[in-house]
Amino acid sequence: MLVTFEGIEGAGKSTLIAALAADARARGEEVVVTREPGGTPFGDAVRALFVDPRYTVDPLAEVMLVNASRAQLVTERIAPALKAETTVLCDRFFDATVAYQGYGRGLDVEGLLEICLAATRRIAPDLTFLLDIPVELSRARVAARGGADRLEREDDAFHQRVREGYLALAKRFPRIHVLDGVAPPDHVRAAARAVLEQRRASAHP
Repeated sequence: MLVTFEGIEGAGKSTLIAALAADARARGEEVVVTREPGGTPFGDAVRALFVDPRYTVDPLAEVMLVNASRAQLVTERIAPALKAETTVLCDRFFDATVAYQGYGRGLDVEGLLEICLAATRRIAPDLTFLLDIPVELSRARVAARGGADRLEREDDAFHQRVREGYLALAKRFPRIHVLDGVAPPDHVRAAARAVLEQRRASAHP
């Protein structure tokens, strides 16, 4: 099962992924935890370029960079894990490209979906958690963390468009479950765990 985690900066994805991975390993299950862009030596090199605030990157170049990383990640890690029936927890996947470069930068959403599906060999998430938080809270969390990257330095209007894009995708695709990222981490974890167990039960009745 491919489970992906989405949301604007500071939404709490990393905390939730770590918690669900710990749950799975406590049950003796093998789980692969990875992220985008990155997750492979090639992808990590692309990520370093992608987030570097010294560069001004054309929106279409952003799409090509993340999809190059994505294609490598699918080939090296995701596809083999899914073939072995191992659960994959991935911090961002192609919904992020649609939200950031589609809704955020204004590129054509349908065209982006086709490019992304070509990069993934049409592998799509089985389940996606969208952690939704207001832009103001995102700003506060990123500031507390320090060292904002290139995307995190975009203005509030951009991040608001990305947030609204994510919510639009959640309305379109039933696999996307919106979680309240403002809630305490234990509440978010419990809500995600319930959805995940329901999904597993329906897949293996």
